[in-house]
Amino acid sequence: MNLELIIDIVFALLLMVMIGYAVVLNKRLGNLRRDRGELEKLAINFHSSTERADESIRQLRASVDGLQVQIEKAESMRDDLIFLTERGGTAADRLEEMVRQSRGETLVATPSAAKTATKPDASDSKENGPMKTTGLTATASDRIDSEPVSEAEKELLKALRSAS
Repeated sequence: MNLELIIDIVFALLLMVMIGYAVVLNKRLGNLRRDRGELEKLAINFHSSTERADESIRQLRASVDGLQVQIEKAESMRDDLIFLTERGGTAADRLEEMVRQSRGETLVATPSAAKTATKPDASDSKENGPMKTTGLTATASDRIDSEPVSEAEKELLKALRSAS
């Protein structure tokens, strides 16, 4: 009989431990049920945050694509401006050389020849129609009429003519 009593006592102890464990488990499940609403709110907030982050990423990508297009246009314009600046420098050097040549020719010439070069006399205007200018303007206009030049050079020469 002793053995049956020992087995009953062991079963009774195991049942008490199990009942205690069931009570603790019941409390934890109650806490979980109570916090379930907060957990759902947390999950909803997390979901909406990830959706906003995804939308922000899409907008950033679209912005980056737009900026890349603008950068490519700006680089193209920069290259064009560099080219035009170089061409303008070349044209300015040519004009400066023409000015030096025309000044050199005027200084070398005699005073009477210098007067006739800058101021045509009456017989000159009767024979040739309208007055033909000499010096820089004549050289520049002769150059435009005789040699093909770039559009930038033509526009620069037109601007110089209209300024004087």
